[in-house]
Amino acid sequence: MNKSDANTRQGHYKANTLNMQDSRMRRHEVTIELRKSKKEDQLFKRRNINDEDLTSPLKELNGQSPVLLSVDEIVAAMNSEDPERQFVGMQQARKMLSRERNPPIDVMISHGIVPICIRFLQHNNPLLQFEAAWALTNIASGTSDQTRCVIEQNAVPHFIALLQSKSLNLAEQAVWALGNIAGDGPAARDIVIQHNVIDGILRLINNETPLSFLRNIVWLMSNLCRNKNPSPPFDQVKRLLPVLSQLLVYQEDIQVLADACWALSYVTDDENNKIQAVVDTNAVPRLVQLLQTDEPSIIVPALRSVGNIVTGTDQQTDVVIAAGGLPKLGMLLQHSKGNIVKEAAWTVSNITAGNQKQIQAVIDAGIFVQIRHVLEKGDFKAQKEAAWAVTNTTTSGTPEQIVDLIEKYKILKPFIDLLEAKDPRTIKVVQTGLSNLFALAEKLGGTENLCLMVEELGGLDKLEALQQHENEEVYKKAYALIDTYFSAGDDEAEKELAPQEVNGALEFNATQPKAPEGGYTF
Repeated sequence: MNKSDANTRQGHYKANTLNMQDSRMRRHEVTIELRKSKKEDQLFKRRNINDEDLTSPLKELNGQSPVLLSVDEIVAAMNSEDPERQFVGMQQARKMLSRERNPPIDVMISHGIVPICIRFLQHNNPLLQFEAAWALTNIASGTSDQTRCVIEQNAVPHFIALLQSKSLNLAEQAVWALGNIAGDGPAARDIVIQHNVIDGILRLINNETPLSFLRNIVWLMSNLCRNKNPSPPFDQVKRLLPVLSQLLVYQEDIQVLADACWALSYVTDDENNKIQAVVDTNAVPRLVQLLQTDEPSIIVPALRSVGNIVTGTDQQTDVVIAAGGLPKLGMLLQHSKGNIVKEAAWTVSNITAGNQKQIQAVIDAGIFVQIRHVLEKGDFKAQKEAAWAVTNTTTSGTPEQIVDLIEKYKILKPFIDLLEAKDPRTIKVVQTGLSNLFALAEKLGGTENLCLMVEELGGLDKLEALQQHENEEVYKKAYALIDTYFSAGDDEAEKELAPQEVNGALEFNATQPKAPEGGYTF
């Protein structure tokens, strides 16, 4: 890992209990590469498409469709003193904004529709309020500039007030609009939070809340937890955590579960105190249980949450292990979806960056069988995460654990084969792991044996080829490994320096190194 990488990630590493001077290869990678799973990801803004039968509680006035009006005529009708004309104009504006394709949002904004809609939000006619709320919801579902128009005209406090409406349809539309606004980014999200949205939505959740309404509320919650720079005010977001945890336990709806998991994934993608707040709600056993569902839309955010939790303290990682997380991760390493395999491997790699007891739990769960398979057959992103799982074990594991990787799980060949990866970062991870293996072999007097193994597996040829690599760090690491362990003349020196038996403890020679107390041979 290069110096700049180390500095970037330093805040997310856990100190190495074996050597406090070295930062653990602990990776809380909140990078674009790892985090891009857009097809699985939630929608941050949602348009209410015009489907009269499914979405709107309204029917046309007198059962007849009014004559279609131009935008100018719509605005004129909305500005009329005649309540019926106002309603017809508002409804036609909403329908235009609810088209599935190319709604004329900018045209409507330029004609001054937003302040009129906001005025109608404060009307005493719930049908007119509903149409205005629906129109503004769809304007806020657009670009940041379009959402900003709704915010700057001071719509947010009026939507917050509508959360208390006796009309469930109107309250639900207000939740939807606020979800779109909060989904626009940190600034918009914080405006919604500052107007006491959390008080408003917590009052709406009970055993009688209709499912469609609950879905929108939980989606809004997830948007309130989302985004960084800055993160949402935690004293506010923390109030949502017990409810989200309860929803995980008592809800079976796929959409509710998925959005609740997304909310927890955003909260845990942060400092250890925030991870602990989620752990304290007892959400972890249910998050782990959800890893075995058949629904990728739930697995992805549940796995993201679990993966974030194991970037925390050893105690937080232990909660995931105690909840039975390792067997579930072993299953996910065999999943048909590549991004799930990648994140499962990322999660395992963060557990192997933990203490030796945690590494042993990974070994005991048989997970390195799957890790080897990912190294052999996974896509390149999953391979990189699997390589981290191996390298972190070589960094923090006991000699017995590390030798297990080589002898029991036959990790070395697929690990070495990744020296031919196209991604320089993956190559560097493997080079670091090899350096760790050679350092251990030196301590055990098995350097020559390891050299022979690496050479027989094609590793020396690959390292020699890497001396021509365009990445400076890659070719320097390759050169250093060859120079230190494979250079001519080193063999003779090793024979002279090979440890002899000392008080019956260690006895190695250059050709047949022996393991301590009948343990292992490289």
